[in-house]
Amino acid sequence: MSTQLSVQLYSVRQDFAADPGGTLTRLAGIGFRQAEPYGIVDNLQALREGLTAAGLTAPTAHQQLIGRDLEEVFEAAKVLGVTTVIDPFTQPERWSDPVEVADIAAAINAAAKAAAPHGITVGYHNHWWELKSQLGGRSALEAFADQLDPEVVLEVDTYWSTVGGADTPELLRRLGDRVRAIHVKDGDLAQDTTGQVPAGQGRVPMRDVLAASPSALRVVEFDNYDGDIYDGLSASYAYLTGEAA
Repeated sequence: MSTQLSVQLYSVRQDFAADPGGTLTRLAGIGFRQAEPYGIVDNLQALREGLTAAGLTAPTAHQQLIGRDLEEVFEAAKVLGVTTVIDPFTQPERWSDPVEVADIAAAINAAAKAAAPHGITVGYHNHWWELKSQLGGRSALEAFADQLDPEVVLEVDTYWSTVGGADTPELLRRLGDRVRAIHVKDGDLAQDTTGQVPAGQGRVPMRDVLAASPSALRVVEFDNYDGDIYDGLSASYAYLTGEAA
């Protein structure tokens, strides 16, 4: 299971900014062997040194793609050994307009074409608004997915999809192999980042979520945590390597 687990470095963003190497080493001490960096262009040097020293690899990474210098992004990804670059965010208001959703899909498809010569895959990561917004009787995220080229993948944030009103296990089954990775987080389903707890301790149907996407990389994340973040990450790691399949 450890080879199917990763950790999103946004969870420890303050510590990473202050001490990248020490933070990555501490995550490795929990048991993680993979990490999902964010902002790989801006953090390239710290990640290149810190990941190697901590014995971590980074199969996936978050980096804004729309409106960015894509060659710079994909060169940074290659340096770090990242094989899937995931756009992490687009503005909520865009997801209520079918034309805007089509434009986002076109931009992600264009990024995927630019990534292909580098041997890199492009993906997209959701928040709650892509599920809350309904277009033609289904979620905007699914309408978006239908417009993506086959080589584009999704990283479903299973907490935010649940917050957005989706039956997340059913969503994952409908999206199928398009889902390359999932964000694993739990909590009370507030639309802000409060109330997040370790996996299996909140209102996300975690066992069903994991069963619905068995081959996806599980990326543990907290947007915020009311406690010691390393304790929270350790508890999620224990849940995913112990109780859950």
